Amino acid sequence: MFDTTHIHPMIVHFPIALIIIGFLAELIGAIWKKEFFGKAGFYLLILGTLGVVAAYISGNLAGDGITEAGPLKQALETHESAALLSLWLMVGVAVIRIALTLTKQYAGALRWVAIILFFIGVLSIARTGFYGGELVFKHAAGVQFNIGAGIDSDILKDASGSESK
Repeated sequence: MFDTTHIHPMIVHFPIALIIIGFLAELIGAIWKKEFFGKAGFYLLILGTLGVVAAYISGNLAGDGITEAGPLKQALETHESAALLSLWLMVGVAVIRIALTLTKQYAGALRWVAIILFFIGVLSIARTGFYGGELVFKHAAGVQFNIGAGIDSDILKDASGSESK
């Protein structure tokens, strides 16, 4: 059955890919002086930033059901904090890049400052993804077991290490 918690995993991988490829395109454009790559990086930054906003909103909706204190809640809060930092970093980088492009000042030292800020945003996105991966692989957040489908329930364990019933 489909519910709103499925939306976040479907959305979140797009901004990750768009932002990483956008950064690489910006870097190639700056180093080899190729205008195509600079423009591609710009558009990928904008699309990736819009994707970050969508991922943040869908992540908030997906995490609303986790209310019980414990390791899962703590991991979720860490992921949310990293996501909020990534959101503001990427929105800031996009606004700076748009302003520099519109004022035709995207060159020289200002270009490299924008690229460095973009790289910091990429690192923040990677950090957020790492914490999201921990939620899934370490705490089994969002994982649904279909015990009736032949999985031996004796081998399944919950996040606390006790056997599931």
